[in-house]
Amino acid sequence: MTQTFDAIVIGAGQAGPSLTSRLTVSGMKVALIERDKFGGTCVNTGCMPTKTLVASAHAAHLARRGADYGVVLDQPVRIDMRKVRSRAATVTANSSKGVENWLRNMKGCTVFQGSAHFEGPKEVRVGEELLSAPRIFINVGGRAIVPDLPGLNEISYLTNSSILELERVPEHLVVIGGSYIGLEFAQIYRRFGAEVTVVEMGPKLVGREDPDVSDAVRDILEREGIHIRTSAECIRFAKGSPGVRVGVDCMQGEPEILGSDVLLAVGRRPNTDDLGLDRAGVALDPRGYIMVDESLQTNITGIWALGDCNGRGAFTHTSYNDYEIVAANLLDGDKRHVSDRVLGYALFIDPPLGRVGMTEAQVRARGLPYLSSNRPMTRVGRAVEKDEILGFMKVLADPSTKQILGASILGTGGDEAIHGILDAINAKTPYDQLRWAVPIHPTVSELIPTLLLGLQPASAA
Repeated sequence: MTQTFDAIVIGAGQAGPSLTSRLTVSGMKVALIERDKFGGTCVNTGCMPTKTLVASAHAAHLARRGADYGVVLDQPVRIDMRKVRSRAATVTANSSKGVENWLRNMKGCTVFQGSAHFEGPKEVRVGEELLSAPRIFINVGGRAIVPDLPGLNEISYLTNSSILELERVPEHLVVIGGSYIGLEFAQIYRRFGAEVTVVEMGPKLVGREDPDVSDAVRDILEREGIHIRTSAECIRFAKGSPGVRVGVDCMQGEPEILGSDVLLAVGRRPNTDDLGLDRAGVALDPRGYIMVDESLQTNITGIWALGDCNGRGAFTHTSYNDYEIVAANLLDGDKRHVSDRVLGYALFIDPPLGRVGMTEAQVRARGLPYLSSNRPMTRVGRAVEKDEILGFMKVLADPSTKQILGASILGTGGDEAIHGILDAINAKTPYDQLRWAVPIHPTVSELIPTLLLGLQPASAA
């Protein structure tokens, strides 16, 4: 017997629960389907547990630097990985349970636990239950890519999920992938005491960033003793004695690395394989992402895709904004589009990178005339006072419209300070107005007006 609802939400990640709440408040009867843990990637294997580990690693780092601040420790720093893991697991469990309790106690919401499979454009099966609704919202997230590399099936390896279960510090962690996830774990485990090598196929770390940002990130990590191997065009694996042998064809360095553990961090893929989307007629792109329009609706009327599975953003905040767009259009009579949002994101190494808008390479690729300004973190009083002076600030602007095109803040507090610029771009505030702001001293943000004052013409060639 088919159970009918006004809406079906598949997945309890960042967008799903909030959308369910809005739908039920509007009077709809909603079915929420979750196959595993409530809260999605961010809560269970992403932001919350990893940033908890980042905090523990930062505490260890500061403890080792105690003497620099006049704080003398009588004993060497020791890492209790069981405690570290337990702390991260507790943060995750509390948040996941909170999401689950919210949904299960939500008036108008019925929770179904199990895998969802489409039977048609308006029908979804969960185990023995067949559900039907005129509106279906897919929020199934993504998972780590396991690449097809020679010898990988012969060794044991870690992903961003399984590494969270470790209760030991690897002797030598080899990280495959030099972007956001890989670099965060690299620094975490280096600060926990592991030897760490990052292997990246591309010519530079964090390939989407400008070369000056990439070079500065590399310098920060290498100062902490992390080995970086770029241009590793032919990566292969074999069992070592002991550990794992990782072969790399790089322009420099030894052709092989002997490590104790391997972490795969080469990207993410959407969880769309087993949804039966073909039965609903929902179109996928070649990488398996659900194709959506500017309002996040699929090619099938009445089916939307939100979050990591739609390929329009790979962050918790973009997933939440997907919910906001859908809810505004569906319930508020608004006309919101994905292209309206100003994309910002961060790399949570220490010091962090805050980014918003276009990179300099993107501006140049469009052949746009632009202004640029760059200031080192040594000019920031707060950074000097904290003795955390690595990194720099960079901003790009359009000389005719006076709109800020993009910015990078790599340095202490960069992940927070970038929001001043993000808000200015979102509000379309001309840079010559923002430069007259009077920011609080001593903060990282106080250098932003000075940074804008230094804007000079740059060549777009």
